[in-house]
Amino acid sequence: MNAKLIGFTPNPEKLPAMAAKLTHTIAKPKELERSSDKELKAILDHVVNLGHTSVIEHTSFTFAISDVSRSLTHQLVRHRIASYAQQSQRYVNLNEPNYVTPPKIEKNKEMKKAYDKTMENIWTEYNKLLKLDIPAEDARFVLPNATCTNIIVTMNARSLLNFFELRCCQHAQWEIRKLANKMLQEVKKVAPNIFKKAGPACKSKGICLENKKDCPLYPK
Repeated sequence: MNAKLIGFTPNPEKLPAMAAKLTHTIAKPKELERSSDKELKAILDHVVNLGHTSVIEHTSFTFAISDVSRSLTHQLVRHRIASYAQQSQRYVNLNEPNYVTPPKIEKNKEMKKAYDKTMENIWTEYNKLLKLDIPAEDARFVLPNATCTNIIVTMNARSLLNFFELRCCQHAQWEIRKLANKMLQEVKKVAPNIFKKAGPACKSKGICLENKKDCPLYPK
């Protein structure tokens, strides 16, 4: 799995801070640009701590994500306040086996052997369909959820905070949890104040959305 931040709004923390200041001043937007970095940081910290996060929607981040399963992207696109561009199985020839293996299957030698054999059989049948001039958009129907895919995702900062609350949780599915943590590390590099408390809800809000009292991270 690879997840790389390939683009983001210039001045990712300054713009939301200016937007927040605008709501409480008679100053014109042009005048806000003269605000000191120290003042703007204090304003941003204040509004984020209060949970007044509408202003951070002015900042967006774009990720290039590769070598993840279709199972993961089916979950990812449920986060609707985002933009997606995914590798097409209609137009891309996927004749070479390329799939994700869950860790619990990887650790079981017998199951791993059976899993790999199943994948080999699937790709054999997929290629048979292509050789029979079945279009790729129909041949793809035999491909599994494990099939690797690539996707570019753009989310604003507020949507990302919500994404991290849900998907960094210990009870999220393992693959998307791994992706969420990679994405979180990427955005912390460029917007550390926005994402200072980002993570599962037990960390960001002190609550457990799953109400799993047996979880080691359950808020005390």
